[in-house]
Amino acid sequence: MSSSAPVRENTVTAGRSFARALQRITASPLGVYQSAVVRIGISATGLLFLLREWPHRRELYGPDGPWSWDMAHRLISNNGAFTTLMWSDGTAWFETVYALTLVSAALLVVGWRTRATSVLFMAGILSLQNRSIFMGDGGDNVVHLMALYLVLTRCARVWSLDARREARNAARATGSGRPPRDVMGVVLWVVLGCVLLPATFLGGFGGTWWLPSLLWVLWLGNGAWWALGRYAPGHELRTLCDVVANLAHHAALLVIMAEVCLIYATAGWYKIQGSRWQDGTALYYPLKLDYFAPWPWLSGLLASSALAVMVLTYATVMVQVAFPFTLFNRRVKNVLLVFMIGEHAGIAVLLGLPFFSMAMIAADAVFLPTVFLLWLGRTVSLGRQRVFSRTPDRLRLPGQRRTAPGDEEAERSGDGRGHTLVG
Repeated sequence: MSSSAPVRENTVTAGRSFARALQRITASPLGVYQSAVVRIGISATGLLFLLREWPHRRELYGPDGPWSWDMAHRLISNNGAFTTLMWSDGTAWFETVYALTLVSAALLVVGWRTRATSVLFMAGILSLQNRSIFMGDGGDNVVHLMALYLVLTRCARVWSLDARREARNAARATGSGRPPRDVMGVVLWVVLGCVLLPATFLGGFGGTWWLPSLLWVLWLGNGAWWALGRYAPGHELRTLCDVVANLAHHAALLVIMAEVCLIYATAGWYKIQGSRWQDGTALYYPLKLDYFAPWPWLSGLLASSALAVMVLTYATVMVQVAFPFTLFNRRVKNVLLVFMIGEHAGIAVLLGLPFFSMAMIAADAVFLPTVFLLWLGRTVSLGRQRVFSRTPDRLRLPGQRRTAPGDEEAERSGDGRGHTLVG
């Protein structure tokens, strides 16, 4: 009997630890600041890229391009890719899709109706990229993937208009006991349903089965979510919806992390096999290409130093290969993360690839520590107050605390103490 007591005690302790972990991943979303930064970064990358290519949009993705609508239709009929640009070959339809993608990207940056705008952004990005698949590069692939994953995340819990509206509605519902009516949300849900229904039954999703299934689950789920939150806020089904949404959020964040690790591991191990990377001269050659030299004098200055070229070449390989393994050590991970972000910033400046760098930095943000993001949010908030606020600091009430939007929620939920999926 005495020998079985420690075993029983260890079993109880393990069960309690498992219960606490299960409670943590189901009760509230983790990594809300990380997902918000990914949302802002990816949507801003898509927005700025589409704005830059506005004068050339018809040649890249539209009816004036060398990759004609008939050629794209034959290719998509074989690979089953999704693009709304195959619904019609008219110029007006192309302009509509391009404009809606721009608008959805801008709305996703500020976090307005994120559940709907994230789906519109995903559909727009997939439509444009799958219409002309030979126009993309590595940055486009990252935006393509992250647009899919963002749909499943709760990326508007902080730093968004949705979070501000939710806090305002919660304050109004305190007295009445029922949240205020959301006419705009209902109208948006009905309009999207009117588009989804004919698109599904008229074959508008190509040969894919998962995309219409995902869209229908999201559409029906959001409708049930609103109905339960409006008429039965304390019902068990409403709690179940929160649990499912939190689990989907955590799963999507884990997939984003795995995707980033896979990108770096693949790139690093392929570099190791190259002779130019082995002898430390690989970085020299792109610096001497006019196509990748927006600042020729700067590229020439770096290329003239054999030591700098060798150090940067080897450092790139080592950081990319080692990064997935550093996730087990928070401090080492944060140090390498600084190097990775600095590397992408250097690629943007030296090689003239700003959108690729923006997309990768946004994806890397999923590993940023919450403490740093809270500090960043407070810094941005204070800077904004100093520029736009009508109340100078000297008129602030004694003892009034200056906090960034969402910090109070982070402190209540524990995110302010650095508890995230990745620390």
